[in-house]
Amino acid sequence: LSLCSCWALGLAAASGPPNILFLLMDDMGWGDLGAFGEPSKETPNLDQMASEGMLFLDFYTASPLCSPSRAALLTGRLPVRNGFYTTNAHARNAYTPQEIVGGIPDSELLLPELLKKAGYISKIIGKWHLGHRPQFHPLKHGFDEWFGSPNCHFGPFDNRALPNIPVYRDWEMIGRYYEDFQINLKTGEANLTQIYLQEALDFISKQQASQQPFFLYWAIDATHAPVYASKQFLGTSQRGLYGDAVREIDDSIGKILNHLQKLGISENTFVFFTSDNGAALISAPKQGGSNGPFLCGKQTTFEGGMREPAIAWWPGHIAAGGVSHQLGNVMDLFSTSLSLAGLQPPGDRQIDGIDLLPAILQGKLIDRPIFYYRGNEMMAVRVGLYKAHYWTWSNSWEEYSKGIDFCPGQNVSGVTTHTQEEHTTLPLLFHLGRDPGEKYPLSFASDEYQRTMERIAGLVQQHKASMVPGVPQLNVCDKAVMNWSPPGCEKLGKCLTPPKSDPKKCFWPH
Repeated sequence: LSLCSCWALGLAAASGPPNILFLLMDDMGWGDLGAFGEPSKETPNLDQMASEGMLFLDFYTASPLCSPSRAALLTGRLPVRNGFYTTNAHARNAYTPQEIVGGIPDSELLLPELLKKAGYISKIIGKWHLGHRPQFHPLKHGFDEWFGSPNCHFGPFDNRALPNIPVYRDWEMIGRYYEDFQINLKTGEANLTQIYLQEALDFISKQQASQQPFFLYWAIDATHAPVYASKQFLGTSQRGLYGDAVREIDDSIGKILNHLQKLGISENTFVFFTSDNGAALISAPKQGGSNGPFLCGKQTTFEGGMREPAIAWWPGHIAAGGVSHQLGNVMDLFSTSLSLAGLQPPGDRQIDGIDLLPAILQGKLIDRPIFYYRGNEMMAVRVGLYKAHYWTWSNSWEEYSKGIDFCPGQNVSGVTTHTQEEHTTLPLLFHLGRDPGEKYPLSFASDEYQRTMERIAGLVQQHKASMVPGVPQLNVCDKAVMNWSPPGCEKLGKCLTPPKSDPKKCFWPH
């Protein structure tokens, strides 16, 4: 055990483990916060959170897409290990739309399951996205409470060809998007963020009164297209509707942090803010955010797709105004949370996340690589300030010709490729300190390239030798498994008749 882990174990034993609160955004980019340089400065509460806590400038997701990154966060394992990938085609991003048959396997141990050993009560508010069939329900995987949805807020659908997405309270649905929970696609008005805010405040109050430690996973989706905001925030941002959504989220987070302080539990609550993947530039600027100086966005393994805004906040423990260059990953939140709770990670499986407490509390830098995966392929790796691309691909010419562009205005010859380009013999190497936009590969003949790749090659070889892929969960689709008749639909009179089962291989174009 590290000294910091021993300290955490001692803290948990002495005064009880701290509450843990994750604020997970959806498709929010590295460049969307004032603290990260966004010029309109419309995130005063998050900027204050950063000034009172620690800003992570080199924090990553485990996948450039929603579902796999969330599976990685809650298991501490790369998607290729926990099954959130596809083998239907090479290097494809896959997620959990309504017709997906798979979901989070029972064999995976999720963070809330493990936190139960330390007496935690866990709640998820917002988007689950790890499978919607009954066996994948979050309350079957460690959570005690749920208010939110199994899928993203797409729609409205006609309930014949496609059913509208259900919203759950705990075990049962309480309505559907666009029917009982309105989202106005013309104006962008929806009250969902306010509902999610109140759910968080109520849960925190209840747990504080019961004196039980809590884990709250606030996974809201207002910044995922189609973006939305409540009436009081519409038209208030210099950045349009997307900015309105960000302003409401910022206001809500300010209220949550203030609530912790008013209840006197802020010094016993570890809070971490980040995003599931980079901004969806295909939806920008009206429906998508900014990835700052980085190349491309969501769906890609360039920096814009996988480097995320991140802030740690824990008054009385984290020194105010800290800035860390620690290479971090959403999977680290799994290991860090277990350390905070005085628990050890499971020893019967490969855990990819590391304990960030030495970096957060003592300012240490832990030497570790970051692996960039797209489906079943390791596309790139970062070691220190260097990033080596073993494969490059933005998206196919066919998709690009339809106007699907994950790198608008950012074509870099030989880097943002529209065919899958293999570089395993001579990886493209970038120095992210001098070239954060990944525009200028180092010369293959340079001493710097040779020296750096010698080190990286050893780490990649070691990583691949230890890789045991999980059973792919995102290969099979079937319209019969959609949200036709979720639990609770009988009480509401909202059960729909599914079509005949017709399983097929899912098609993943990206």
